[in-house]
Amino acid sequence: MAWLVVSVSLIVIWVASLCKIFFGATSSSRATILDDGKNPQKKNVMFVIAHPDDESMFFSPTINYLTSNVYNLHILCLSTGNADGMGNIRKNELHQACAVLKVPLQQLKVLDHPNLQDGFGQVWNHDLLTEIIEEEVTKHDIHTIITFDNYGVSGHCNHRDVHRGVLTFLLTNSGRHIKAWELVSLNIFRKYCGPVDIWLSILSAKKHPSNVIIINEQPWKSFKAMAQHLSQWVWFRKLFVSFSSYTYTNTLNRIIP
Repeated sequence: MAWLVVSVSLIVIWVASLCKIFFGATSSSRATILDDGKNPQKKNVMFVIAHPDDESMFFSPTINYLTSNVYNLHILCLSTGNADGMGNIRKNELHQACAVLKVPLQQLKVLDHPNLQDGFGQVWNHDLLTEIIEEEVTKHDIHTIITFDNYGVSGHCNHRDVHRGVLTFLLTNSGRHIKAWELVSLNIFRKYCGPVDIWLSILSAKKHPSNVIIINEQPWKSFKAMAQHLSQWVWFRKLFVSFSSYTYTNTLNRIIP
């Protein structure tokens, strides 16, 4: 009998969470994340990621929020994801995913630098990353950067190096007053509790008021974007996208060097 009560309770919470997304989603970011008095169309935001599919698996709630509010998005992907020799395929898939997410293709840059190759054990030079980031920030007049935190969601060394590259850039360019936000890595329970994490994120934000919660009002778009990465769209990633809290909400924290 107890298991039935638990099962029904979980179903009710899951349905209530989906209703929150589809009928009552609000993002605390509207007043804080990017509001510095600039016209959104003149606000240039750059996502700095490590591999094709990072944008869809982890950052899609934030991307959907910003595109729906007409911010000018750029994506800097620091590798082609060539660990399995499919770099060209994955690069093309990223183009298709960006079309779904409504990120202009001319504002997507994918690197294939010999010293920035995908893979565990591949150490990325932070000074090189800083140089690349600085070049893109200057070229596109970027005002805000969004990237991984120090753990990088999954602990992948490339994700963590991207964070350190952004941090080094901020430290060496403090006079430029560029804002940067990091995607907060969650514990294993929250990471896989799907839309239910909306409530946990909101509660957590009350304890950490500097955090920004962005609820994905278009999760179907996240599924569609990830499905463009056909080479990666295997059964366990389908499960990941279904049950990952990163499909439904993002928690962002301001990076203060």
